[in-house]
Amino acid sequence: MEKFISIKENVQTEIVVKKSKFICNLIKVESQEEAEEYIKKIKRKYYDARHNCVAYRVIENEQVVEKSSDDGEPSGTAGGPMLNILQKNNLGNVLVVVTRYFGGILLGTGGLVRAYSDATLDAIEISEKVEKCIGIEAEVELDYNNLESFKYYCKKNNIYIKEYDYSEKIICKIQLEEGNKGRLEDDFNTKKVNLINLKFLSKKLIEKSIIN
Repeated sequence: MEKFISIKENVQTEIVVKKSKFICNLIKVESQEEAEEYIKKIKRKYYDARHNCVAYRVIENEQVVEKSSDDGEPSGTAGGPMLNILQKNNLGNVLVVVTRYFGGILLGTGGLVRAYSDATLDAIEISEKVEKCIGIEAEVELDYNNLESFKYYCKKNNIYIKEYDYSEKIICKIQLEEGNKGRLEDDFNTKKVNLINLKFLSKKLIEKSIIN
């Protein structure tokens, strides 16, 4: 899975359908273990709820790990539709837990599918999204008076500045797509970008851009 969409921050939304309350927690996770820990926390938090239905997609070792659970709802009415929404939206490293407090009115299988789907879609709709892809992390060293021009260069070439370390010189940790490595290397060697030092570190999942 070379590219996928994830979320910038965790999101919580709530809808009411025929007196049943559906609370959706959309959570950013980096591993299956982290997803499972979050599920335990949410089940403890909403211990008095009738159902805590789950779906997640996590990228580990360049493979997609998926899970869904109806948590006592009729089979295929909750976790499956929630997972299907994550798949259709190419979402990864995301956990969704929809908690239901029963309102006393039965919704039927179609009503349940709609309610769990709508709760999930509402949270996705308001979340701030990022596109992630396999890229390269690098470290650059530069003078203070070249920082603004370097920031402009990064913006123009879709390079993400992840960290700044201000000491005698500025050390920046940057992330870029693999295809941009050669251009940065050439621009460094020909002084088109004014850096003291450039060191490529390792391949990793990087944030490519914000998706509005």
